[in-house]
Amino acid sequence: MRYLHTMVRVTNIEESLDFYCNKFGMTEIRRMENEAGRFTLVFLAASEDIDSGRAESAPLLELTYNWDPEAYTGGRNFGHLAYEVDDIYATCQRLMDMGVTINRPPRDGRMAFVRSPDGISIEILQKGAALPSSEPWASMPNTGVW
Repeated sequence: MRYLHTMVRVTNIEESLDFYCNKFGMTEIRRMENEAGRFTLVFLAASEDIDSGRAESAPLLELTYNWDPEAYTGGRNFGHLAYEVDDIYATCQRLMDMGVTINRPPRDGRMAFVRSPDGISIEILQKGAALPSSEPWASMPNTGVW
């Protein structure tokens, strides 16, 4: 058995692609439009998987956009997506600079949470050992829910 992907439903494909690709650094590797089913599937890979040439065999994030509007509530009950990064402080600063709220700052140098435009909770984890505690992160409070 091999893990393939995680699917999340999105309400605005352009806004979601801006978040996941432009802000979060993922890359679209495949797209499927299904006119009969009235939906679009977009598969995204993490940058490290793209750089290493394993994007087609790595776990992917599938964005499902249903053409007919639906209300998706409780993104938090989905659980969360998790991504490992080389420098959690730099990643969180880059996201903040692009207007993304850091809901749970990396006070411990190890873990942070943000939310996608559709309310999906995303955990950001420091690769390897936690970084030393550093300001402004160490004293930054939580914002909203994560």
